[in-house]
Formats: sequence, structure tokens, C-alpha cells
Amino acid sequence: MLYHLFDYLKDFNIPGAGLMQYLSFRAIFASVTSLLFAVFIGKRIIRWLQKKQIGEEIRDLGLEGQMQKKGTPTMGGIIIILAILIAAILFCDLTNIYTILLIISTLWFGMLGFADDFIKVFRHNKEGMSERGKLIGQIVMGLVIGITVCFNEHIVIREELQAGEESSGVVVSGSQTSPRPESNTARLEYPEGEKAPLKKGQDVVKSTKTTIPFVKNHEFDYKWLSPFKGKWGWYCKWGIYVLMIVLVITACSNGTNLTDGMDGLATGTSAIVGVVLGIFAWLSGNVINADYLNIMYIPGTGEIAVFMAAFVGALIGFLWYNAFPAQVFMGDTGSLAIGGIIGVCAILIRKELLLPILCGVFLVESLSVIIQRFYFKYTRHKYGTGRRVFKMTPLHHHFQKEGIPALITAPAKALPEAKIVTRFWIIGIILAVLTIALLKIR
Repeated sequence: MLYHLFDYLKDFNIPGAGLMQYLSFRAIFASVTSLLFAVFIGKRIIRWLQKKQIGEEIRDLGLEGQMQKKGTPTMGGIIIILAILIAAILFCDLTNIYTILLIISTLWFGMLGFADDFIKVFRHNKEGMSERGKLIGQIVMGLVIGITVCFNEHIVIREELQAGEESSGVVVSGSQTSPRPESNTARLEYPEGEKAPLKKGQDVVKSTKTTIPFVKNHEFDYKWLSPFKGKWGWYCKWGIYVLMIVLVITACSNGTNLTDGMDGLATGTSAIVGVVLGIFAWLSGNVINADYLNIMYIPGTGEIAVFMAAFVGALIGFLWYNAFPAQVFMGDTGSLAIGGIIGVCAILIRKELLLPILCGVFLVESLSVIIQRFYFKYTRHKYGTGRRVFKMTPLHHHFQKEGIPALITAPAKALPEAKIVTRFWIIGIILAVLTIALLKIR
């Protein structure tokens, strides 16, 4: 709202009204606003949760310090969601399609997680919402995002034209598209207020291309997976792209949910991922930076950087209370929303194929659960007794457990929770730096 208010006031030549046109200014204030909201308003929300006796139900799994957490307020993800939305509404361009999709995704996954927590807390059902119910909710939002990416005219990328190809006839101004006045040039405006023409042989088009490391142009086109050409090939490539979008969003949401098992683990790791995605959005949305780094230029994605600044600020503010020993848990309300935001953001900036590296912690946590279940069922069928690969899953609990026979027994002694969380953060930082470095590896 402040962005649109200042945009209106600049026509009256009011000093300072033009500051809101700068992404850097809005990103800084969005992060500070969400952080302060999470710290100061979050304290009141925690007190309210305590007053209503909305505490975590703890199962005794034999983990050190586990039972001391019983009764700790849960559903603290409400703090994160409110902090993100308030900062986004104040400082983001609310007409930008990317901002709209991220806000909708935040609300949708937040409500999905809230429903799961509600069943656990108020109906005293430790299992919460069924796996099928959560999966359906995630797939529905994935389909919404996928269909929007396919058919919305404002979601485009800059692409090199091949010899003999004609322009698609669009001109991009900010995040808007309109008929091209000339066939050989287009005017591109990005949030810093500068302008740059498209080079000859370039066009802004709808595309199924995405970013992939280790190849010459850092680009992969999903149409290469299509077995058809022509009209059927067109339908097939977009169908493959939509399926990939659904898979990525579902995997990210579930991965973050599984990682949320220790004080500050999911919060800190997600903040690291959010910083990298915000940097990618910033670079991809600026034509000069995209040209300099030779990466895909995606008009309008600068607004995603502002949203992700609010995302990171909210997580850091929430970490004030969620760090060991936690005063509040985010619950599924927070973990599903955080994972959903990460997945949607990666899709919109065409960096979803970098997620296995960037979100390596989430990936390994998810794989540990899958491997454990598969091996346990396999050995139970073959030997009559189920056996384990890890002492306990998700993986972070493996380092916290003692005295369980498993294929992997190291470490022999249980590690303190704070040490495990800190080491996972360090791994997350290493993966984040590696992901950024991949921009220059071809």
C-alpha cells in the first residue's frame, strides 16, 4: 500500500516520494518491518497461545530433553505469516503477478498447515490431517501456480531468437505486457527506473525454459522431454512443465515440514535459502545484472526480491523466540507455508532445478524418511523383522538417538540439540554459497 501511495504522490513532486521506486529501499524496509513485527507483536501472540493453552503434544521417543518441551506453544507459524503479509502489503507492488501468486501461496499453505495443527491441538489427534489430505491441498496449489505460469501473459522471459524466427510482438514495461509498437525493438523498464532496449535478435516470450547448472547457456527447456512435435508437442511441453511445478512445490512443502523437528532448525535453514532466492530474483529482474552474469532475464521478478526480504526478516524475527530452548514452535502452520513459499519462488524465477543443491538439507531429511520406510518394510517382508538404516528419522533425530541398532550407528553418542542445529545451519550456508557459485560454472 505504501508503494502505491508513494507512486501516486510522486506526481505532486513531493520530496522523497520516488524512494519507493527503488527495489533496494523497499527490500530493506520490508525485511526490517517483518523482523520487528515478529519480535514485538510475536511476543503478544505467544502469550495469547499460552493463555489459550495451545501447547505441543509430545510423544516420548526417548530423545534427550524432549519431554521438557511438552506444553510449549505451537502454531507460531501465524507470527511468520502475518509478518510476511504485512510487510509485503506495505512495500510490494500489489499489481505484480509474482507478488499476487506469492501472497496467495502463503495464505493457502498457511491455512493448510493451520488445519493440520487445529486437528492435533483441539481434537487431540496426534496424526493431524491425513497425508492424503495434505497432499491434495499441495497439489491443488501447485496446479494453480502451474496453470498461471502457462497462461498468464505477464509471466515471460527474455529469449534469443533463432535464425528465421519472428518476434512474438510484446513489449514489457515493468511487469506488464502490451502489443509491440515496432517489430525489432522493445523497451524494458526495471524498478530502479532505468531503461534498456532489447538487443537485435532478442524477444520477450512465454517459455518452458529454466535454469540448470554445468551447461553452456545455463538453460534447460522442458520441451526437450516431449516425445511429440508441432501442436501436440506444444501441449505436451506445457503439461510436463505443470507436472514439474506441482512436484517441486509439493516436495518443498513436505521437506520443510519434515525438517521442523528441532528448535530453530527449519527457521534458520529456510532463512538461508530465502536469502539466496531473493538474490536470484534481484539479479533475474534487472536487465543489466542479467546481461552481466549471462543469466535468464525475467521481467518483473524484482518484486519477488522484496517479498523474499520480508520472508527472511520474518524468519529471523521468529528465530528470536524459536532458538534453543524454544519459547514457541511454528507447527505445520509455519512449516508448510515456508516450504510452499520457497517452492513457488523457485518456480517463478526459474531456479527450481537448483533446489536439490540449495535445499540440500530439506532433500536429505526427506530422503532419510523414504529410505528408512522402504528398508524397514523390505527387511520385515524378507526376514520377518524390520531393520533400520538410521537410528531414527528424519535425519536430525539420528544424531540425537542412542542405543538403537541400525546400519549407520555413527555418532556413537547423542549430540546436543543446539550443536546439531548449528551444524545443519553451517551445511546450509555452504550449500547456499555453492548454489550461487554455480552461476559461473559452465
